[in-house]
Amino acid sequence: MPAAGRAVPAYGRIAGIVHVVAPGSPALRSGAYPSRQVNRKTPSAAEIANVVVFVKDAPVEQVLPVTHSSIAQADEAFVPRVTAITRASTVEFPNFDPFFHNVFSLSRGATFDLGRFRKGEKRERTFMQAGVIKVYCHIHSEMAATIMVFDHRLYTTPSVNGTFAIDAVPPGTYHLSAWHERIGETTKAIQVVAGESASVEFSLPVPVVGK
Repeated sequence: MPAAGRAVPAYGRIAGIVHVVAPGSPALRSGAYPSRQVNRKTPSAAEIANVVVFVKDAPVEQVLPVTHSSIAQADEAFVPRVTAITRASTVEFPNFDPFFHNVFSLSRGATFDLGRFRKGEKRERTFMQAGVIKVYCHIHSEMAATIMVFDHRLYTTPSVNGTFAIDAVPPGTYHLSAWHERIGETTKAIQVVAGESASVEFSLPVPVVGK
């Protein structure tokens, strides 16, 4: 029982770590040893930055804090490649390249075309519907980014070393997902207890680009 006069915590916490794992490749064959798979954990700042961890079945929140994020166009790439925001937040698209870009999306949650704009200019878009938004450039087909729009605040991006925490989680049983742009969701069941921290660990088999 809590001491008299002390408030009982209403929420719990989720904390954990995400490992980016290189998919296994067979070892050299020999007559003495059978072939085997070797998995090598390779936490990469670049790949960890493309991960979003979120409570998949979190309750929808009607009132959410809104943010203003930026996805730059630099060296013929979107930077960052993955951005997570709350519903009704705004993303701006500044152009730092010495040529035109034309940012667009055909995603169900947000279809738009920002038109051609040159270096030093920017366009922006407010996202009013939750979902996964794939963003491209009409002029440079290799450019791609993803915006994940949530109708709750129970999401985060891991730090460079893969650790993460989601605070103020209502008690209950949930499915926690770690999403990466090239493999989609990896989901685990998790129990959140008021006043306690639930721990979870993910290993994401992310293929190396170009392999």
